[in-house]
Amino acid sequence: MNRPFTRFLIRWLVSSLGLWIAAGLLTDAITYNGSIGVIIMAGLILAIINVFIKPIVVILSLPAILFTLGLFMVVVNGFMVFLASKLYGPLHVTNFWAAILAGMVIGLVNYLVSAILEERKS
Repeated sequence: MNRPFTRFLIRWLVSSLGLWIAAGLLTDAITYNGSIGVIIMAGLILAIINVFIKPIVVILSLPAILFTLGLFMVVVNGFMVFLASKLYGPLHVTNFWAAILAGMVIGLVNYLVSAILEERKS
């Protein structure tokens, strides 16, 4: 898992899985036309955003993150989901609050997958 391409593929898979679960939980707030291809493509866009744009946003919002003891990262994650929905039309997130909830679901899925992979590695 030390190879960058492998880590990116796992990030893409986890982003897609998290989006799919979030869309299933928030059926009125996130729509994707029932196509798994839309989820896979949106997961790719979200993974790319998390690689290139998220570090810049985290650095710029560092005072808010420190002031809230890290809770502002929930808003940052929601912003990344909202940005992905704006960049990729077939994925539609109705409002920012839905994006924040989706970001929380994606973060939870990411945590669970990472824990499983770490346990399997050791």
